[in-house]
Amino acid sequence: MALLLNFAVGFLAALVGVIPPGLLNMSAAKISMKEGRKKGLMFSVGVCITVMVQTFVALVFARFLGRHPEYVSMLQKVALGIFICITIYFFFIAKDTRRSMPEDVQHSKTGRVFSGMFLAFLNLLPLPYWVYISITFAGFGWFEFSQLGIWMCTIASGIGTFVMLALYVWFFRPKETRKKMEINMNYIIGGITAIISIITLLKIMKEI
Repeated sequence: MALLLNFAVGFLAALVGVIPPGLLNMSAAKISMKEGRKKGLMFSVGVCITVMVQTFVALVFARFLGRHPEYVSMLQKVALGIFICITIYFFFIAKDTRRSMPEDVQHSKTGRVFSGMFLAFLNLLPLPYWVYISITFAGFGWFEFSQLGIWMCTIASGIGTFVMLALYVWFFRPKETRKKMEINMNYIIGGITAIISIITLLKIMKEI
């Protein structure tokens, strides 16, 4: 059961983490539009490989923090402030995601798998993201830092990332065939970060 929870946390957290339109998912979509879905999926595989490495490193670090509660308490308070700011940003400041997709994504001349790995390597946000997610869910008893548990979460993060990137690859089509996005994704992201903020606040109040 514990391993299934680790897998579920890894899959869902990765899925949510790739929802916001950014360099990686929009690059996958652009490659799909310009070069075909197969190339877009190959790029996504490269991204997933790097994401799994980053997830593993972050979880090992989180396990260390888990053995030093004095650091965890401070991390939770900092994370609460960050997620509140992110929620405010996506609800009131961020530009509407229903606008047209940018046309200036640069294409690597190397293989799409390696270009995906490289671009994902430049994105360091998954490291603090996975540290926070794992420690928070561990505090509720929904995550364990056993070696097998870490590997389960790492594999799940790769699968979750690939699923969301594949949705971007499938959803975005050439202009003459694809429909305009009907939903402003910022509201979805803001809602998710708001829920995370509430969970974090409840966790902090429980410890007071």
